Amino acid sequence: MTGRARLLVIGGDAAGMSAAAQARRIRAEDQLEIVVLEQGEDTSFSACGIPYWIGDLVGGRDALVARTPEEHRAQGLTVHTGTRATAIDTEARTVATADGRSFDYDTLLIATGGKPTRPPIPGLDAAGVFGVHRLDDGEAIRAAIDELPAGGPRRAVVLGGGYIGLEMAEVLQSRGLDVTVVLADPLPMGLLDADMGELVLAAMREAGMTVHTDQAVEEVLLDPDGRACGVRTDQGSYDAEVVVLGLGMGPEVSLAEGAGIAIGVTGGIDVDATMRSRSHPDVFAAGDCVQTHHQLTGEPQHVALGTHANKQGRVAGSVIAGRPARFGGVLGTALTKVGDTEIGRTGLCTTQAEQAGYAFSSDVVEGTTRAGYYPGAEAVTVKLVTETGSGRILGGQVVGGQGAGKRVDVLATAIWAGMTADDLAASDLSYAPPFSPTYDVVSVAARKASAVVRG
Repeated sequence: MTGRARLLVIGGDAAGMSAAAQARRIRAEDQLEIVVLEQGEDTSFSACGIPYWIGDLVGGRDALVARTPEEHRAQGLTVHTGTRATAIDTEARTVATADGRSFDYDTLLIATGGKPTRPPIPGLDAAGVFGVHRLDDGEAIRAAIDELPAGGPRRAVVLGGGYIGLEMAEVLQSRGLDVTVVLADPLPMGLLDADMGELVLAAMREAGMTVHTDQAVEEVLLDPDGRACGVRTDQGSYDAEVVVLGLGMGPEVSLAEGAGIAIGVTGGIDVDATMRSRSHPDVFAAGDCVQTHHQLTGEPQHVALGTHANKQGRVAGSVIAGRPARFGGVLGTALTKVGDTEIGRTGLCTTQAEQAGYAFSSDVVEGTTRAGYYPGAEAVTVKLVTETGSGRILGGQVVGGQGAGKRVDVLATAIWAGMTADDLAASDLSYAPPFSPTYDVVSVAARKASAVVRG
């Protein structure tokens, strides 16, 4: 890159600011001007932390902001907050904003993020129905809880049983609300196998949540003032002062789509491994708005996680600034909890392995998080999916007590490295009674899977 070019970034959260910061580290201001357009007032904030702020586990809104607009400006970035991009003209290389301004670019990075899934259900846009997407959403939910009259009913209905649904159900309960979770599916956590999902469902009910499965929401009920007062499904009605959406996230691609930028089969912007648009070479995209690929199958994926957004932004910023970099894909590794039960998954579940055409076996092992004689040892279940013949590990799931969840990272590392069950069983994993039995449950699961491969 020669002369002073302009990088224009749409979106000032994880992917956008990671790209901008990385490009600035590589290229000085006299070589590359970097301009960021952010529709809100916050930059580099943790959407993943919003449930825990609502649950009073985080000190305040500011604790979720990793770097303010002022701090980014001090690093040589021009950041415009309260500036919503409304249209991209790829021929003129300009972006129009809602306040009537126009910004030109040499290279454009789209980091518009995701948007909460909102099916066409009557009443879903009413007051008292909340998404969990931006810091303002957290502020609004906290205010709604605080405004509930003392001595009156305190009821919440959470729609959906994915990561956000489970996390919100837990923190709403911790704030003293009676929580009902409504699922359209037979089990929570749809990317777990059914036997592992049953463990999660049992944990939710054991924690005191009311869970209704296999029920399609037909309507959000409204009081005379037009505010949500419950939901009606195809099997019943459930009263609530607060209704929270935990129905997942989709890519926000309206700007890109309007500009004729290629959209992939998952609905995300179609980019290559350098995060460059496949249809427009001077346009990059990163974060929840893009389509990526599964590291095992190579198939297109859309996964909305801050870890990937930051990595993709860093790759894009490097490439834009002239340093080679590539994003290696995803395994769908994720971790959450409900009550004292931790839930992790990575790679392929059995349904995904079957859809991908693998011949495979699956093995389940039960163990404890610590040596059985050590205080605080809790039950943990590990499930491995391995390829028939080769023994290569394809997927792993973990459900158990405190200390269980992070074991999924061992499985994710093994899958990423192409390890077999035999390799993992022979690995030198750590041991001490406060942390695991002599043979950790991961090792035992790998050994069992290896024995199956050996016949």
